[in-house]
Amino acid sequence: MKSVTQRQASRLLHNKFVVVLGDSIQRAVYKDLVLLLQKDKYLTTAQLKTKGEMNFEQDCLVEGGQLGPMNNGTGYREVRQFRSDHHLVRFYFLTRIYSRYMESILADFENGLKPDVVIINSCVWDLSRYGPKWVTDYRENLHKFFLQMKKVLPPECLILWNMTMPLGSKIIGGFLVPEVEHMAPTLRYDVIEANFYGGRLADAYGLDVLDLHFHFRLSLQHRTRDGVHWDAAAHRRISGLLLEHTAQAWGVELHPPPAAGGAHAILPSPTPAPPPAPSKAKRKQARRTQPSIPRDHNRPPAMDPYRYGGPCGNRGYFNPYMEFPEVHPNHQYPALPWPRAPAPDYWVPHGYFCDDSPFGRTGHVAGYVSFNDHRSRRGHGGWGLGGGPYHPAPAGAQNHYVMKKKSSARHNKPYSRETLYRY
Repeated sequence: MKSVTQRQASRLLHNKFVVVLGDSIQRAVYKDLVLLLQKDKYLTTAQLKTKGEMNFEQDCLVEGGQLGPMNNGTGYREVRQFRSDHHLVRFYFLTRIYSRYMESILADFENGLKPDVVIINSCVWDLSRYGPKWVTDYRENLHKFFLQMKKVLPPECLILWNMTMPLGSKIIGGFLVPEVEHMAPTLRYDVIEANFYGGRLADAYGLDVLDLHFHFRLSLQHRTRDGVHWDAAAHRRISGLLLEHTAQAWGVELHPPPAAGGAHAILPSPTPAPPPAPSKAKRKQARRTQPSIPRDHNRPPAMDPYRYGGPCGNRGYFNPYMEFPEVHPNHQYPALPWPRAPAPDYWVPHGYFCDDSPFGRTGHVAGYVSFNDHRSRRGHGGWGLGGGPYHPAPAGAQNHYVMKKKSSARHNKPYSRETLYRY
């Protein structure tokens, strides 16, 4: 989902009256919406935790909060309002979806200014504070509330029921007083059941439904340690979901598509992903089958493209059957036209002078080494394993693809030079 900017939110809610009803999470929804209407910033942790303050980002406390007793009981009240030249946002704190206090709020809507958008949620307090038989009472109160809302508010008012967000397995919220601590392990499952009832009833009464439980089921890392509340990034996403839903209901495009043929119509092609690195077993197998190549002592190492350069150089693979170029009389080796194209295979590059077949010109498997003359290869200098040039041994009569077995060696002292260089 694309993020909603301050300019988009301000233009969408221009000359609109928005009402938010609910618990402490809905209070954070109200605060983030008020902040988004003024600036492109996130709420701070202190702003999310504070309740009942006198002022917040140019709003004012109308009723309750610090103007009355501060407590965690069902009688706590808090009414806040933000008003600018072209915006009006109001918040009512609820501990039950339908009560005498809710009837007084509906009476204010009926006799006063009618809201354009109403965002409602009340669930956790209803399930945990009014007895164990919450199912029957909660369903009855939902029926009463939705029926009265449809009677009081005009048909053009957008009523949005947003479902309760997922709770944690361990809850330490302030609303969970010691009398109802026994409900903490099962409260998250009760919320899922209550969300089902609330969503079905709201849809039956013709209200809009936003399933926040579904949207945040895989974003639990944004939930705070108390298992109930959420951080500033989650609330900014909630504001985006609410505004996107409101824009769709009003037929407004918050994010218009780019103009055809414009600068934003052509998207840059994605960068191709690098090829996966070979596994450890594949690298080990490649080292086993890598043959050594002869090197001319009269040629400087820097001028030896077959060992230090060329299409196969520095890639862990050499072809010992490549033809050497003709030597110039002054012993200068001309530079060969090595191909510049990258090799598609990591361990066996397909160069211009490389032979991809597993068999060389002599009919032996690439990497074949004769162990008959192992004594002459134990020196420090020379080609391949050391001691002088080696030549592939002739193949056997029965199976010329099998490496000849090493002859049994006499017993030597352990850790001797001869024993160490044998393998």
